[in-house]
Amino acid sequence: MAAARTASVVVLALVLAAAVVAPARAAMSCATVYSTLMPCLEFVREGGTPARGCCSGIKDLLAQANNTPDRRTVCSCLKNVANSAGDSTIIGRASSLPSKCNVDLPYKITPNVNCAKIV
Repeated sequence: MAAARTASVVVLALVLAAAVVAPARAAMSCATVYSTLMPCLEFVREGGTPARGCCSGIKDLLAQANNTPDRRTVCSCLKNVANSAGDSTIIGRASSLPSKCNVDLPYKITPNVNCAKIV
């Protein structure tokens, strides 16, 4: 019985040590997506030329979304914005951002995009 308890304590200690040594990376959030893309808001609302911070934000965001769950989160956040916009002109401007910023986005920003298909 003492051996089983000691083994349990050792396993628990190893699990805790692993958590301290290699903490999990925080998952992408919509708050991160929105704050990173805030410089794009003027272009999406009014048109013209995207601000430099907008294009660099898109590039940074895509670089940070380096795994499937993060890419799907970014997609879902953009889809939510497109759904709430309602105005096809605004959605059209948002959809044009990747090409205007010379960024290859693997999906189109629309209210109908299927984010579950993103890998």
